[in-house]
Amino acid sequence: METSHYFYRNVIFSKQGKTISLIDIYHPKSERKELDSWFGMILQLADGQHTVEQMIQFMGGQYNGIPPKNLRNTLVSVVDRMVKAKLIMLTEEPTDLPYYLSMPYEMLDIDKAKKKIAQDRVDINYTSPLLYASKSKKPNSL
Repeated sequence: METSHYFYRNVIFSKQGKTISLIDIYHPKSERKELDSWFGMILQLADGQHTVEQMIQFMGGQYNGIPPKNLRNTLVSVVDRMVKAKLIMLTEEPTDLPYYLSMPYEMLDIDKAKKKIAQDRVDINYTSPLLYASKSKKPNSL
């Protein structure tokens, strides 16, 4: 994977405490798909303004002292799986997120978000195969 690419989220997410879930903006009371902690952390950081390499460096700096030897490989693997599931996208240039992807569901003006989705003619659907519900070691909190 080319870590010089920028990465951005492609799904609406909910943040309740430390729990990150995928949420259907049209049916918010239906079952939410809770993400593994690594996936949730990366999804939150996927703002379109930072590269995968910058994220790796940031995550490495969250450890007191030396980060785990396999941190880079773990993060690249998670990003790769998220790209395959279309939870995040990679691009060569910085990308401004549309309003409805720019913050957690709880912070959105839902009517405004739905109007923007309709204007953009996108299908916001979080039913990608849940490849990310693993029991990996939890990352440190930011």
